[in-house]
Amino acid sequence: MPKDFRATTLERAIGRQLAGWRAERDLSLAEAGQRVGFSSAKLSMMENAVQPSVPVDVMALGYVYQVPTPEWQAVLLRVQYAEQARVRVQTNGPNFDPAADFANLVYEATSLRVFTTDLVPTVLQLPGYTSRVMQNDDPVRTARLAMVREAWAARLSDRDPLAVHAVFPEAVLRHAIGGPRVMKAQLLHLMEVSGHEAVSVQVVPRDTGPYPAMGSPFTLLGFPHRQHNDVAYLETFIKGEYVEEPGLTERCAQRFASLQDVALGAGESLELIAQATAELEQVVRTCS
Repeated sequence: MPKDFRATTLERAIGRQLAGWRAERDLSLAEAGQRVGFSSAKLSMMENAVQPSVPVDVMALGYVYQVPTPEWQAVLLRVQYAEQARVRVQTNGPNFDPAADFANLVYEATSLRVFTTDLVPTVLQLPGYTSRVMQNDDPVRTARLAMVREAWAARLSDRDPLAVHAVFPEAVLRHAIGGPRVMKAQLLHLMEVSGHEAVSVQVVPRDTGPYPAMGSPFTLLGFPHRQHNDVAYLETFIKGEYVEEPGLTERCAQRFASLQDVALGAGESLELIAQATAELEQVVRTCS
């Protein structure tokens, strides 16, 4: 067993699968262990992911339990993957941080489809808005967001500018980040950039009800070279993650298209942004 073993969620799922096989055959730990030549303690530790399962043991259990070959082979692949993943973690893996690299992809991309749930998309934020959002956050992450915004700004005046398609719920317009003045400036900026031919802003109105990808923000980037597949980027305050498997990025593309279908058109969205801006102007005047 690896020193100071800590089971991953995958290894725990494997353990549950092994326990499920035994339960389906109505065997006790002692009975199953006797048939396969394991101690009941070892089998219990495998099922509870107290120790890692190894391929040869999974093969033995599959044979003794008479599990259909495709089923035990699928579990065997998971065991092998979990084993390789643990080695990568123990050796610290490649020194690559998607959150730190994301600004580079924004600079290289030709299209960016972004769906946010709480905030104005990073590339469309003003510095004042970003700083208020991140005022209690990690300064490194704040700097990275600024790099993303700057990467897009640098592309806006290119002969081949980065095409940005943004969708977000109306709640983003109503959440006065940094107070009325900061938010008003941000909304005015949204109105300004949405007039650029390379920028599309669509708002999902609050009376829409449930809609695709609700609560699951993501960014999908497309690139000019045929050898470079689309990349989806997901981020939390803990880390950023790239998703590159074509089947998954295609699902993101389909989900984004569905979001565009339920959102207001560009013209109606601009009207809604203007309405929210006017409401903030009234608040600013009242507070003056």
